[in-house]
Amino acid sequence: MFGIEDPGIWLPYLLALICLLFSAWWGLSRWNKDDKSDAFVKTEKEFENENE
Repeated sequence: MFGIEDPGIWLPYLLALICLLFSAWWGLSRWNKDDKSDAFVKTEKEFENENE
């Protein structure tokens, strides 16, 4: 494979390619989905309740 016979050399390249493809799939599949379970986003009512 490209003149590199040692698995210790081509295995990291293969794993990096797999990680790249997985991260691209993950990002594209969740591109514009609403995240309603975000713990850091407060609504206006929650801010009003804190101030009372």
